[in-house]
Amino acid sequence: MAFEGLTDRLQDIFRKLRGKGKITEEDVKVAMREIRLALLEADVNFKVVKDFVNRVRDRAVGQEVLSSLTPGQQIVKIVHDEMTALMGGSESKLNLSSKPPTVIMVVGLQGSGKTTTVAKLAKTLIKQGRRPLLVACDIYRPAAIKQLQVLGEQTGAPVFSMGQNNPVDIARASLEHARSNNRDIVILDTAGRLHINEELMEELANIKKQVDPDEILLVVDAMTGQDAVTVAESFHAQLGLTGVILTKLDGDTRGGAALSVKAVTGCPIKFVGTGEKLDALEPFYPDRMASRILGMGDILSLVEKAQATFDQEKAREMERKIRKQEFTLEDFLQQMQQMRSMGPLEDLLGMIPGLGKQMRELKGQVDEKELAQVEAIILSMTPAERRDPSIINGSRKKRIARGSGTRVQDVNRLLKQFEESRKLMKQFADLGTKKGRRGMPPIKFPF
Repeated sequence: MAFEGLTDRLQDIFRKLRGKGKITEEDVKVAMREIRLALLEADVNFKVVKDFVNRVRDRAVGQEVLSSLTPGQQIVKIVHDEMTALMGGSESKLNLSSKPPTVIMVVGLQGSGKTTTVAKLAKTLIKQGRRPLLVACDIYRPAAIKQLQVLGEQTGAPVFSMGQNNPVDIARASLEHARSNNRDIVILDTAGRLHINEELMEELANIKKQVDPDEILLVVDAMTGQDAVTVAESFHAQLGLTGVILTKLDGDTRGGAALSVKAVTGCPIKFVGTGEKLDALEPFYPDRMASRILGMGDILSLVEKAQATFDQEKAREMERKIRKQEFTLEDFLQQMQQMRSMGPLEDLLGMIPGLGKQMRELKGQVDEKELAQVEAIILSMTPAERRDPSIINGSRKKRIARGSGTRVQDVNRLLKQFEESRKLMKQFADLGTKKGRRGMPPIKFPF
């Protein structure tokens, strides 16, 4: 998971500070040294680290902190504030032209996920009621045009192509096509190279000159760390970027690119890619990212994901079923499929405040393979069996196990834990109406 190592290091540092009733300047000095090492190990630019640590130290040794009753918490807040500022301070939205079409020029090296990101961006804009047009300006990479056309069909965005013609001519013609076909946003999928070269930059500069884009967005692979920052510097120097999209932030990235790119280039991160699916593109919120890096969770993003996934009317009906113990395996299957559509389980757990290392222990108990196995078992049941598991006898269990590629023991375990969980869910539903209840029973997942 992204930032996992950095999060653990920082939480250990803050735990030591919180354990002290009073903090001295020497305590702050030691903590800053450890924070500096943690950031460098996370592949954050060394100049950025130096400036960041100096700003935190200057604020942390102030009288307000040293004399505070909760100095450890004060320092955590300072680190959070400075980290938020480091990544841009606030969300940086797309610059949309008052006179359509808005032109978005997407650039980047090969392998960064540029073409897929173009499609993700189009899908995001379609959800906002926009009418994007994708433009195939990469005439060099084999099957690049075909890839964009396939992705365009999947997102519902038309693709403008002129085959192997000059990319500058294609970009210019696409604007007229967009105006004629009532398209209010044009997204140019430009050519990439394995590395930055003069020929690539000259072509991109000519496209920019011809279409005068409202946005020039650089797509970089977050897993490349400082290399991503170096690439951003080069593109920005020659094209004047307006923003950056970080891809593969769901991978095992140490966080250096996310924490460095704004400070080094001055270009804000506008979106982050969090998975392979076409809806796995999210606006970048510096404050939320800082909270996640510091192990404080990201409850706002979790709520937004849930609101986008779950129907409120169905949620109320589900609550009614839970209260009356009418919750069935059919309902559970529906809920599980909706939860999985929100993204990888580990990402969702990482958004819950306060879990820290416990989150990864929980992830180890409940992984995606087990979810898939549970889904297969339930899908192998008949509708009647899902509604009333009590009718599932020995022969039915054998049939279900064969159909799902599992063992009878697995079916038994699911049925037993589902019944236990159904009782637990009723207890949770009743918590809101029962006063004076102390503590909550431990959560036990039905798989």
